[in-house]
Amino acid sequence: MSQYFGGLDFGSSGARISIISNTKDLIYAKSSKYEFSFQSPKSWINSCESLLYNLPTELKTKLSRISISGTSGTLLACQSNGMPLGDSIPYNQICNKQIEKLVVIANNDENLKSPFSSLSKALTLVDKYGTDIILRHQSDWISGWILNNWKYGEEGNNIKLGWNISKRSWPENFESIGWRNCLPIIVKSGSLLGKINQSLASKLKVNKNLLIVAGTTDSNASFIAAGVNTDEGLTVLGTTLVLKKNIKKPIKHVGITSHRINDQWICGGSSNAGCGVLSKFFSDMQIEELSKQINPHIKTNLNFIPLNCKGERFPTNNPLMEPLLKPRPVSDALFLQGILEGLAAIELKGWKKLEKITGSYPKRIITIGGGAKNSQWRAIRRRILNIPITSSNKSTSYGSALIALSSKK
Repeated sequence: MSQYFGGLDFGSSGARISIISNTKDLIYAKSSKYEFSFQSPKSWINSCESLLYNLPTELKTKLSRISISGTSGTLLACQSNGMPLGDSIPYNQICNKQIEKLVVIANNDENLKSPFSSLSKALTLVDKYGTDIILRHQSDWISGWILNNWKYGEEGNNIKLGWNISKRSWPENFESIGWRNCLPIIVKSGSLLGKINQSLASKLKVNKNLLIVAGTTDSNASFIAAGVNTDEGLTVLGTTLVLKKNIKKPIKHVGITSHRINDQWICGGSSNAGCGVLSKFFSDMQIEELSKQINPHIKTNLNFIPLNCKGERFPTNNPLMEPLLKPRPVSDALFLQGILEGLAAIELKGWKKLEKITGSYPKRIITIGGGAKNSQWRAIRRRILNIPITSSNKSTSYGSALIALSSKK
């Protein structure tokens, strides 16, 4: 009997589902905007229920395994039964009120010391709610909600909280912190977590034997979806700008994380700049129309710094950096081009930084995400990066579906 495999991805603007066959063919895809804010677990639940409930009947009954990816560094405090204690702290929010404690607990790990780290968010949440809670990242909490079991956390999602993938352990000094019990049991991406909660399966009318597979971060799922080779790099043009490439062994550097994907090491960094800044000024239709007026071969020299918010994580580690989007030209098309050039400049700086640290520059960039569809932006990036650039039409949720397919039953 035919079986199908699902992937759910939860981004900063909405969720998406992809269903694939056992030959990796995409059978079905659908997206859902959040009903409430991105930080709200209610938004995640509503989108998840909508996407699963509205699957065609054949897919629902033959859906064998499903995996979930989510934004890296979005952390939620909840009760032991998974009940959320307010909204999550999003990946790009600065938490520096506990900076002295953070420096001590981080123990010279520059990434953990960052006010953007999950560790800084954990200290903030523990200070607010106490130690009789559990802390779960977005992907892990949603997986727990489907299972009705919040014990587990996937290793890649928990790096920014302190998990060491190479040693497969939490830092030694974590044993003495008062909130050690708040942390999840860590499993590898692709691990089978269990069977869907039966009451939820009945409510959504999906296969009651549906298995939940440990997912990964959204950018790692994008890397899997794009099928990046060892001499290539990946740029994710989503709400934020993310760069990823293969490496031979894990590296330690501020603003850069190392992950293990399919038993291979990749590294990368995430900027606070990205397509999110475009939505503050233009609708999707306006971007499409204004892009047609852009001559990508003529520079604007506007030198914008198009951050979505205050602070930058990568390629510059500066929580005090401010966005720069002035002076705004009279022409909206010129303003849009200036933003796209600013994003391309940050991307170039990111690839140069990764080249310096890893010793190699990609021979080709594969692009994934909403911004990958813009041909004028692609031409601007080719001019600034001076490297071949191609676009992948595979979504992040497709990468999550591949994780579900490749998991060991």
